[in-house]
Amino acid sequence: MTIVSLTSAPATTLDVDALIIGITAEARKHVDGPPALPDDVRREVDRMLEQVGASGKLGEITRIPSEGLVRAPMIVAVGLGDMRILDTEKVRRTAGAAVRSLAGLRSAGIVVTSPDAPRIEAIVTGALLGNYAFHDFRGVSAGAQSAPLERILITGSPRDAEQRAALERARIVSEAVCLARDLVNTPPSALSPEDVAHAAIDAVDRLPVRVEVWDETGLAELGCGGILGVGQGSANAPRLVRLEYSPRGARRTLAIVGKGITFDTGGISIKPAQNMDHMKADMSGAAAVIAAMNAIARLRLPVRVVGWVPTAENMPGGRAQRPGDILTTYGGHTVEVLNTDAEGRLILADALEMAAEESPDLIVDAATLTGAQSVALGKRTSGVMGRPDAARDGVWEASRRAGELMWPMPIPEELRPSLDSPVADIANIGERMGGMMTGAAFLADFVPEDIPWVHLDIAGPAYNDGSSYGYTPKGGTGAAVRTFIQVATDMAEGTLP
Repeated sequence: MTIVSLTSAPATTLDVDALIIGITAEARKHVDGPPALPDDVRREVDRMLEQVGASGKLGEITRIPSEGLVRAPMIVAVGLGDMRILDTEKVRRTAGAAVRSLAGLRSAGIVVTSPDAPRIEAIVTGALLGNYAFHDFRGVSAGAQSAPLERILITGSPRDAEQRAALERARIVSEAVCLARDLVNTPPSALSPEDVAHAAIDAVDRLPVRVEVWDETGLAELGCGGILGVGQGSANAPRLVRLEYSPRGARRTLAIVGKGITFDTGGISIKPAQNMDHMKADMSGAAAVIAAMNAIARLRLPVRVVGWVPTAENMPGGRAQRPGDILTTYGGHTVEVLNTDAEGRLILADALEMAAEESPDLIVDAATLTGAQSVALGKRTSGVMGRPDAARDGVWEASRRAGELMWPMPIPEELRPSLDSPVADIANIGERMGGMMTGAAFLADFVPEDIPWVHLDIAGPAYNDGSSYGYTPKGGTGAAVRTFIQVATDMAEGTLP
């Protein structure tokens, strides 16, 4: 675990392998802000950066030898771009990019000019997320991997209570995101639905969170036909996990629900072989719920939160459900299964109905639900849908402050008739165009209209199959974790309707 701490020691004296500073992209590049470094050191660093052509553009990383200007043998300059438009998320990303570039070293110091709690929180969050690595399943190649930093020092005021609290919150949130990333990156051979249930139990061990787990027998007794139908083709039986954090005095209740398909072949409606390995990430919503529950309890937020994790493996075994089958959900809805690859909405249907039965003030679900999400919004922006608009927009605003790219989308009324079935209450697929919104229209049938509900389609952002960028690694990203935590925070503070 990386140790991160505040220090009031002069930046020039920090005993670290590298000292990270920010530089701007103004006409004459210079070290950011007031003299956290002495003027003579700043001038010399400016000169050296000019010589190597550092531009200061956002995210640019430039390494120079310190030549005795500071105790650290290396100075790492990260471009901050135009300071007039340097928002909190850009601070997170630049800190993450700088730290990520130092993998293989043991320690680094980050020079923070004008330190205050929001900037400390942003820098620590970006640094810890950028410092992430997943080597758990390396064998003979393990020794050749660059290890993340072991220690990060942040220049600030250790005696400042607000700065200390900001650092602690950033550490808890970042560790939760990294927990979700670990779960997503774990191969399906090591993460069955039963393993997901155990991961949920472990995540809240010694925290004030009550856990209930239903196996296939319990699911049958409940009548959770959606979860059972999806999981019946696999040798690994499905599970449903309920996690409840209920602090004394909490007046509002948030329910969070996450899709937990541990591997998705598509079932009988089997997927193409290309990139099917990415389908280990189809449980990203479940990972987000588990990780968020850990952080919410550790932060001791004064709001009741109930997490729901329906989890199954979608396989084309001899007992698998078939296109044309009809299943019955927990709430009594009958669903005609026209495509077994539209399975996530089936397990969510059971969980949403159970969550709604407890009459929470707000339900938010996260799911890698549709490929159409990436077509509409790309691989870095999640879709936000729900009702009423005030709830949807409140969650969207929370996601923005949390630093997660999301965009509000409608659930057009005209899409719902495409889900009509001639033999059941609803079909599991409908209009192909606007498929992200059609998926949301399906889920809407399983939440009573008098309960505010928001759906996050994180299909693209949950798994980065390209190169690392900012604080985002290749592989699992931990999408929706920070948004869940921010929504809970907003509800606790009474700022979310």
